[in-house]
Amino acid sequence: MKKERYIGLFLLLFIQACGQEATHKQIVIQDTIRNDSTEKNEITKKDIGIINPDGQTLVTRIVTPEGFERTIAQENSFAGYLRQLPLKTHGSEVTLYNGSTKPNYDIYDAVVDLDIGKKDLHQCADAVMRLRAEYLWNRKQYDKIHFNFTNGFRVDYSEWMNGKRIVVKGNETYWIQSGSPSNNYKDFWKYMEIIFSYAGTISLSRELKSVRIDDLKIGDVYIQEGSPGHAILVVDMALNPKTNEKIFLLAQSYMPAQEIQILKNNNDKISPWYSVDFGEILETPEWTFYKTDLKRFEE
Repeated sequence: MKKERYIGLFLLLFIQACGQEATHKQIVIQDTIRNDSTEKNEITKKDIGIINPDGQTLVTRIVTPEGFERTIAQENSFAGYLRQLPLKTHGSEVTLYNGSTKPNYDIYDAVVDLDIGKKDLHQCADAVMRLRAEYLWNRKQYDKIHFNFTNGFRVDYSEWMNGKRIVVKGNETYWIQSGSPSNNYKDFWKYMEIIFSYAGTISLSRELKSVRIDDLKIGDVYIQEGSPGHAILVVDMALNPKTNEKIFLLAQSYMPAQEIQILKNNNDKISPWYSVDFGEILETPEWTFYKTDLKRFEE
């Protein structure tokens, strides 16, 4: 959930390259990841159920239910990246930006081990944009990293890495040359904090394209724009080859800014997996979506 931050009229703001330095945790992407080729995933299923406490990544922590196999993730794909998200120790609680914790009242089964900074910025839509941007940044696809402010102004990372910064003056928003070119993770995170500050569910929803539930893919987003609105990310999928039933995992951040969490499914014994056959309404622990709220990043 995110409170939209509009750029006010008559506001003169020169955005310098300042912000919280974040520690970059590299995510290794396997070439092709399937359920039967992950670390002891099938071997331990009978002993540990769906949660493998020893797993350190999404794909090794969350086991598929009996009869299901993970779908194929192509080499260096966004799906492969999401499956390799590092997780905090099993049983860890979500940490907020200010160091306090979010008790687990049947909300999440795992916590993603990625820094979120020390500002109240990394909320729901921010987490979705952050994971997408970090995937592209790791792949050196810098020209594909861009998001819109809520006022519609497009912010390309390629401009930022060339030393440009943003000026907002009244109804005008524009770039100026402010520094030397740079492309380290510290400066990338500063770019993301600017995005977090002036983009949200409204702008992100309008950038994404609608897709049907029967075309669901890893990396898709359930999103409702508003102030507040909410956004959650599909981070994994599996298929039952006998019944063709598809299931998926969901991740979210929330408000106030907090670490990304893998959501429980409190309406099904296959939790944290969700079936695509949920009907018209998708109930998650802290938000209710409709199946028509599903959207996707343009390639």
